[in-house]
Amino acid sequence: MAAAPILSWEDLGLIQGSGWLFRELDLAIGPRDRLALIGRNGAGKTTLLKLIAGEVEADRGRRSVQPGTRIVMLEQDPFFTGYATLMDFALHGKDPPPRHEVEAIAGQLGIDLSRSAESASGGERRRAALARALASQPDLLLLDEPTNHLDLAAIDWLEDWLSRYKGAFVAISHDRTFLKRLTNATLWLDRGALRRKDIGFGGYEQWMEAIYAEEARAADKLDAKLKLEAHWLERGVTARRKRNQGRLSKLWEMRAQRAAMLGPQGAAKIALGTDDVKTKAVIVADKVAKKFGERTIIKDFTLRITRGDRIGVVGANGAGKTTLLKLLTGELQPDSGTVTLAKTLDGVVIDQQRSLMSPTKSVRDVLAEGGDWIDVRGTRKHIQGYLKDFLFEPGLVDAKIGTLSGGERSRLLLAREFARLSNLLVLDEPTNDLDLETLDLLQEVIADYDGTVLIVSHDRDFLDRTVTITLGLDGSGKVDVVAGGYEDWEKQRTQRNAATKAARTSPVSAPAPPTSAPQKVKLTYKDQRDYELLPNRIDALLAQIARDEAALADPALYTRDPAKFAALTKAIENARAEKDAAEERWLELAEMVEG
Repeated sequence: MAAAPILSWEDLGLIQGSGWLFRELDLAIGPRDRLALIGRNGAGKTTLLKLIAGEVEADRGRRSVQPGTRIVMLEQDPFFTGYATLMDFALHGKDPPPRHEVEAIAGQLGIDLSRSAESASGGERRRAALARALASQPDLLLLDEPTNHLDLAAIDWLEDWLSRYKGAFVAISHDRTFLKRLTNATLWLDRGALRRKDIGFGGYEQWMEAIYAEEARAADKLDAKLKLEAHWLERGVTARRKRNQGRLSKLWEMRAQRAAMLGPQGAAKIALGTDDVKTKAVIVADKVAKKFGERTIIKDFTLRITRGDRIGVVGANGAGKTTLLKLLTGELQPDSGTVTLAKTLDGVVIDQQRSLMSPTKSVRDVLAEGGDWIDVRGTRKHIQGYLKDFLFEPGLVDAKIGTLSGGERSRLLLAREFARLSNLLVLDEPTNDLDLETLDLLQEVIADYDGTVLIVSHDRDFLDRTVTITLGLDGSGKVDVVAGGYEDWEKQRTQRNAATKAARTSPVSAPAPPTSAPQKVKLTYKDQRDYELLPNRIDALLAQIARDEAALADPALYTRDPAKFAALTKAIENARAEKDAAEERWLELAEMVEG
């Protein structure tokens, strides 16, 4: 028998502006629920969290809470004005947490709460807010973008804490990896309605598409397709997902090409004389080093970045990510080594602070300097049509920036910056405040961008879907250069750490006595034949994979011929498996021959 809910809302409704933001919502939260709250920017997710917390008064409905239930909310942008130190903030509230609990969690998060609240960074403020929320020992924890401004180590710590947490939580987050690892049910706030499914976030997209497909079938039966037209124009769920599969296939191919170009320490096989336009280097770093005082930030870093590369930079806060970015863009000069930039490099930097978005300006002012038309990379577009490309309602054109949600402001900034002519795009934590649909859109725009992209991000799933090369910093000055995304870098680190640990713990053995000359291994007839024929088979499989991936990249293929789409997907999967097995077999035979 299911446990009684610790909190519930019946017939919840809230008016915003001239109409209902949502109405007739029913919600029940159990004592061990781990809920992902999903919805587009502007759907009312944060408002719903505040209604659950009792911080906002509803226009209708009845809220019931089990006596003694302690509810704590971690806000997306806590208010720090008026607090001298981060500790003052952490100990403030109607029911402040015990000081020793705050200090214990702050120590684990690595934050000095004696820091001035006014001068603290976004990451330090987020850690202080976490210390206050978690130390309060809540029965129900409401988390609004908890991973914003956190580095990877802090995100790992938070995931571990929540996995051991005995209470319930509701989380709004753009971090797919965070939600997949922790949630066991999903709340979906969509077009004023709230749905619940007792599946973790990992099953959300399949559930969402099933709902939309059922609505489409119902609309067909009622001859009311116009009811869904806005959704399909803005989202195009199934079509967009299938296009993304094609883009992911292209991304894997690009990663394979870059892996072939990278040397043992990430140094490129420089062949400037044979470069064509598409592979010409735009940034070349050679044996770069940088220190601040006695601390080495970057040492012996070499990399050749070519046109079209998507470079992800990851590491803990303070490891040197921003320094590396500034070195690569020429904003900072190295202490030794050289960084050479192409003369034609023209960059656009989308900064972490979104500092240029004045709240008194209108959307029209920001995008088109008050006009009706905008130049989008050399092509003239009407501002309302361009807004729809970035999932905005065209009627929002005269809205003030101050009335937009944080996610909508971020989306508008992306729309403005992507309109500019450039061949280098620098993104510093671009996923903060974005909803999942906007993240999908951002991935598409980056994939279609003709130039080079440098991305600093702690969003693991976003990096896995976007970048061709990951630069991983561990704080010692060493930079790992890995063809692939965050998962590839994490896998390399895990293997290296395991090898180091094994080397430290294995007993030192006495030198082996000299042996006679190694016995020559005689290959069987089958071994010899495989050794001779497998290279040609591997080349044929690579060509087949390339052909099938090119066909799969056709955005209309799934709609036109879903059976062919499925057959190509399966063929690529089988060919990759066969290629991997063939390569492994040939390497074993090559070792035997060399032995």
